[in-house]
Amino acid sequence: MNSKFPVWQDKLVKKYKFDAPVFITRPDLPVLSELDGYLAKIWSSGWVTNNGAYHGILENELAKYLKVKDISLFCNGTLALQIGINALGLKGEVITTPFTFAATPHVLYWNGIKPVFCDIEEDTYNIDVNKIEALITRETTAILPVHVFGVPCNVEKLASIGRKHGLKIVYDAAHSFGVRVRGVGIGNFGDAAMFSFHATKIFTTIEGGSLVCNERALKEKVDYLKNFGIKNEEEVVGPGTNAKMNEIQAAIGLIQLKKIDDEIKKRKALTGIYRRELTNVPGIIFSTDMDGVEHNYQYFVIRVVAKDYGAGRDALFDLLRKMNIIVRKYFYPLCSHYPCYSSLPSASPANLPVAERISGAVLSFPLYGRLPESTVKTICAIIKDICHENKKTG
Repeated sequence: MNSKFPVWQDKLVKKYKFDAPVFITRPDLPVLSELDGYLAKIWSSGWVTNNGAYHGILENELAKYLKVKDISLFCNGTLALQIGINALGLKGEVITTPFTFAATPHVLYWNGIKPVFCDIEEDTYNIDVNKIEALITRETTAILPVHVFGVPCNVEKLASIGRKHGLKIVYDAAHSFGVRVRGVGIGNFGDAAMFSFHATKIFTTIEGGSLVCNERALKEKVDYLKNFGIKNEEEVVGPGTNAKMNEIQAAIGLIQLKKIDDEIKKRKALTGIYRRELTNVPGIIFSTDMDGVEHNYQYFVIRVVAKDYGAGRDALFDLLRKMNIIVRKYFYPLCSHYPCYSSLPSASPANLPVAERISGAVLSFPLYGRLPESTVKTICAIIKDICHENKKTG
């Protein structure tokens, strides 16, 4: 099988190439006039950070929307997760997934913790709960699962493992804003959960994030640690850092929260088009909705099976880029391939066969509320035409 497409690709590029890039995501930024009233109040008060009025309002509104008890806002999701792990007193080893964004193992590193990589499930791409217990040692203090692409992990099994072995469960829920399992907000599972509000996420404060804490004492500790460890004007309770969300971020968040349900609705409709149009394309695999789960449609991801599609993921990636369609190999490479982790015993490819295979086959496609339906249909037509040409040329 050729690693590149033959000469017919030029014909398809000329037929389909978009004049401007079709990006994988675009932030749903507020209309500038929507910010005017918020900015006027911020400027008038002179209170631009350090737990201002909008910060408090956003915390309350997010707790209601996400159906969680306590939430702490941060300037970004990475620091939220890093501080949460510190506040829980984790050390030694923490079991996590290699199929995730770099921040997931990095927060362990910055806490002096050794990541132990566990293979993933074939269908959900989440950590394989049936392979976790074999990795537990006397040094293990927690499990750090990721709800990959917003698809919930097996939260019941993870809770059972945690109870059985006395381990904390901390979720990287960066992709999972608004996801619910049987009506329960995804942030309620585990000892803590992090949401990202980065510009690429479905709910954004440009940069930002939050940590959901299931114990009030943990929230209080986290709130101190994100503010240099300061408890009051005369008391510092520990070596904290500066990870607070400012008032302008909070104001943007309040505006975005009003529109989040509409954004999810639009993404669901576009996801439906992708699924409908690509259902019978040989070698193209994608997930469907899970029973009892309210999804947020953060990403639309396919897996390319080269022997059935006629070409591999990388060849398809290259051709789509020539057409100005900005797809991503998400997640590739695996975190276990990074030089800082590749020497770990758990990072050996032999220990992660499913993750290795999936990472070499996935593509994340453009998906955001303002993306025209016609663009999605064109992308699907391209995928089908490429497959057709592959079959013709063998």
